[in-house]
Amino acid sequence: MRPAAPLPSFSRLLREPVLLLAFGFGSGLAPRAPGTAGSLAALALAAGFTCLPFTLPASALWLLLGLVVAAGIAICGSAARRLEAPDHPGIVWDEFAGLWLTLGLAPAGFGWWVAGFVLFRIFDIVKPWPIAWFDRHWKGGLGIMADDLVAGLLAGLILHAAGAVL
Repeated sequence: MRPAAPLPSFSRLLREPVLLLAFGFGSGLAPRAPGTAGSLAALALAAGFTCLPFTLPASALWLLLGLVVAAGIAICGSAARRLEAPDHPGIVWDEFAGLWLTLGLAPAGFGWWVAGFVLFRIFDIVKPWPIAWFDRHWKGGLGIMADDLVAGLLAGLILHAAGAVL
């Protein structure tokens, strides 16, 4: 097993905007559970967006998520190359995109968001099929993003179905 790539300094993140984004504005620098720290930062940002004095139509939010995903493929791929690590654990932009996908599919409400956070983290950590398949077979920026997007999709679909039943 290869030793983990060292964490870049916060000053390096500030000098390299791609790394700042890839590391979730610094949340990926957490010494333990950087994916969970990144997901918490993504949850806080999503909550902040919902508190704005105006609301965006759903179509605009889905377009924004599409841009986050497209940019994430480039951001994560570039960060992995700069750090010389195929999927550095501190790269958490993929957690942002995956969790936001979950929240986009979940019913509205704080409890659903908490459930979405927990379910997304479980899927991202345990990596059941088909998440593990994407994690093993897809590489580069797309590979870094793919397993979290599938985890986000599965978590979101489960919450959406639960919301429809309840």
